[in-house]
Amino acid sequence: MGDAGGTADNTVLVERRGAAGFLTLNRPKALNALTLEMVRALRAALDAWAADPEVTRVVIQGAGERAFCAGGDIRRIHEEGSAGRHAEAETFFREEYELNALIQRYPKPYVALIDGIVMGGGVGVSLHGSHRVAAERTAFAMPETGIGFFPDVGATYALPRLPGFVGTYLALTGERIGQGDVVAFGLATHAAPASAFPAIRDALAEGRPVEAAIGTHEAPAPGPLHAERALVEACFSADDVAEVLSRLDAAGSGFAKKAAATIRTRSPTSLHLALAQMRRGAALSFPEAMRLEYRILCRILRGHDFYEGVRSVLIDRDGKPDWRPATLEAVTAEDIEAHLAPMPGEPSFT
Repeated sequence: MGDAGGTADNTVLVERRGAAGFLTLNRPKALNALTLEMVRALRAALDAWAADPEVTRVVIQGAGERAFCAGGDIRRIHEEGSAGRHAEAETFFREEYELNALIQRYPKPYVALIDGIVMGGGVGVSLHGSHRVAAERTAFAMPETGIGFFPDVGATYALPRLPGFVGTYLALTGERIGQGDVVAFGLATHAAPASAFPAIRDALAEGRPVEAAIGTHEAPAPGPLHAERALVEACFSADDVAEVLSRLDAAGSGFAKKAAATIRTRSPTSLHLALAQMRRGAALSFPEAMRLEYRILCRILRGHDFYEGVRSVLIDRDGKPDWRPATLEAVTAEDIEAHLAPMPGEPSFT
C-alpha cells in the first residue's frame, strides 16, 4: 500500500489498494466541498499514479452519506474576492480547472463512485472521467446561475453534448436531477446501488477489468426530466433567454411554469452567459472550453452579481438578491462579449 500525499488535515484521503488508487473527499460536514489544498492533493496523487505501472485504475469517492461533493468552497472564495484578493480566488479556479483537464485526458480508467449530492466542483472531478457510477441517492445539479456565477468546471464542454438541449435546461435552471435522469442522459455511465460500492471497490483493487468490477445492475427507471424531453427541446433550443421564457410560458404545463419561475429568480447576466456557453461549447475542444470558462471567471470575480448571489443564498439567506443589471433586457451583448473575450497570458489547460 502506498501513499501519494493527501492533505495535512486529511480532507483528502489517498490510499493505494492493490491495483487501484483511491481518493476520498473527506469533509462530510461541509458536503465534501473542495478547497485549494484538496485540489492540490488530488492533482499530486493523479500525477504520481499516472506514472506508476502498479496502479492501473483510480477511484474517487466522497465520505459520508450525504454528498459525493457539493462543489467548491464558495464561502472562502467570496471572502477572498470581496476583500479584493482576486488573485487568490483565481488561483483556486485555475488549479481546479487544470485538475478537471487532467481528469479529462487521464491515461488510466478513472472511476467516480457517486452517492448523494454532486454539484459544481463535484461535477468537475467526476463527469470528465471514464467511468461514473451513480447510486440511488445521486442528486446532480449545476446551480451556479442562482448565485450570480456560471456553469463551470467543464460544463461548457459537457452540457451542450447532452441530447435534446437538456444541458441548456440544466445550465439555466440549476435544477437537481436524480439517478434515473443522470443515467438516462449519459451524465453517468453506470448505475449501482450504494450497497454494491464496497464490492465494486474490492473488485477494482483486485485488478479485475473495470467493466467487470463495476458489474451489471438493474437500470433505474428514467426520471421526471426524461419524461419532459420533448418540451425541453422545444423550449430550450431557443438562442435567446427571453425566447426560452416565452416558449415556456406558452407551453403552460406545470413543468414549464416551474422552469420559467426558477429562471426568473436567476442572475440575468449569469443566464446570458450560460446560454452563450451552451451555444458555443459544442464546437469547442475541452481545453478551449476551459479557457473560455477561465475568461468568464476572471470577469465575474470583478463584478457584482457573484458576491450578491452568495450573500443572498449562503450568507444572509434572505433569498432577495439585488442583481445588476436587474433584467434580461438590460444586459447588453457587448457586456457578454466582454466576459468571453480572450485574455493575455491565460492558461492553456492542455
